[in-house]
This record gives sequence, structure tokens and C-alpha cells, in this order.
Amino acid sequence: MESRYDERVSEFVNLYAPDLLLLIAITAVFAGMVKGIVGFAMPMIFITGMTVFISPDLALGILILPTLVTNGWQAGRQGFAAAYRALYDHRWFLGMGYSVLLVTTQMVPLLSQSAFFLCLGVLVVGFASLMLSGWRPKGRSGIGLLIGCALVAGAGGGISGVLGPPTVMYLSTHNLEKQAQMRAQGVIYGLGAILLLMGHMRSGVATAPALMLGAFAILPACFGIWIGFKIQDRINQHVFRIATLSVLILAGLNLIRRGVL
Repeated sequence: MESRYDERVSEFVNLYAPDLLLLIAITAVFAGMVKGIVGFAMPMIFITGMTVFISPDLALGILILPTLVTNGWQAGRQGFAAAYRALYDHRWFLGMGYSVLLVTTQMVPLLSQSAFFLCLGVLVVGFASLMLSGWRPKGRSGIGLLIGCALVAGAGGGISGVLGPPTVMYLSTHNLEKQAQMRAQGVIYGLGAILLLMGHMRSGVATAPALMLGAFAILPACFGIWIGFKIQDRINQHVFRIATLSVLILAGLNLIRRGVL
């Protein structure tokens, strides 16, 4: 028997398919472009844009496939060997974060996200502001930050598909050059998208209608990230860092807004 969620999705798709496909395409292009420039923020932009018109769980279901494909592209731009090194270098962060992600995907149908968005937003804005001021975590604070960011990234990824802000916080402590940071983000988010798909196939968010719409969103998202890569390849390391942290602050403010409203 078809669930109420699937009935709502089918009704919306049947009645408003042209409008929905246009909205998905426009949102995916813009989200992909920002991702191509700074390496993250696609889930936040996509979900924020689409939830104006559709439910958050449907937006999350649509997001999974384009996120998987674009992160695979981002991770592999310098080849498989470089992507594997990034995977190995950040194995502790990945292990902790992904374990939490798999658990929290099963909580999506049950949880209100307002409090989580508010807490995550305050954390993101505060840390990014400190980074822009020149502060860097060192020593034990760096280890504590790794653990904290992994746990928050896993929870954020499982509940809302948003791994970006805590992951960028963690990577910022490594002072990676631009291409290395982009590659590491692609590896982390790409594997996270695979686990997100697995988890939400069990939770009921990744339904057939949502995945079909997500498949449609792949091409617009790839077009957007291609544009973003062209821009990102032409900006220097300092500009890239400022742009990344600025997007992080904007993303954090948006999370606070979602938590309050």
C-alpha cells in the first residue's frame, strides 16, 4: 500500500511537473555553481531553495543523487590516487562522522530539526568568524575540534544532508592548499552521499519519485558545478579562503534563521 508521503509526491508530480522540474533545474544549477567555487554548500542551497515549494523530506530525497555525482566529480579531478590519499588522510574524521550519519538518517521521520539547525548555525557562524579574524586551533584543541566536527557533520548529514560547515571547519585546521581542500571535500561528501542514500532508503525518504526527480537534477547540477570550477580555478588561495569562510557564515546565518522560524 502506497504511503501518504508517496501519495503526496505523486500528486504533486502529476499536477505540477513542468513547474517542479523548472524549479529543480534552476536551484540545482545555482547550488552546483556555488559548490564548484567553494567546494561545499550545495545541500544547504538546494534544500533552502526547494523547501519554499516542497516538503523538506522530499527536497532531501531529491538532493541525494545530484550530490553523489557532483561530489564524485569534485573528488576525482586530480585522479583516483589523489582521492584515495585524501580518504586515508582523513580516515578518523570519516569513521566517526559516517557512523553518526547512518544512525541519524533513521531519525529524520521522527525529529524536529529547528533546535539542531539553530545550534549548528551558531557554531558555524562563531567558528567562521574566528577563522576570518586569523584564529587557528592548535594542539589538543585541534583534536577536540576533529571529534566535535565529525560528530556534528555526521548528525547534520543524516538529518538534513548538510555536512559542509563542520567539515570545512575541520579541514581549515589543516591549512590545505586550494586543490587539496576541494579534493578532500569531494571525497568526504561523496562517500557521505552514498551512505545517505543507503540510510534514507531504509528511513523512507529516498522514495522512487524523489530519486527520479533527483536523477533529473543531475545534469543541471553538473552544469552548475562546471561553471563553478571554471571560476574557482582562476581565484588565488587567499581569495578562495575568504570566499569559503564568507559562504560558511552566510550558511550559518541561514541555519539560524531556519532554527528560529
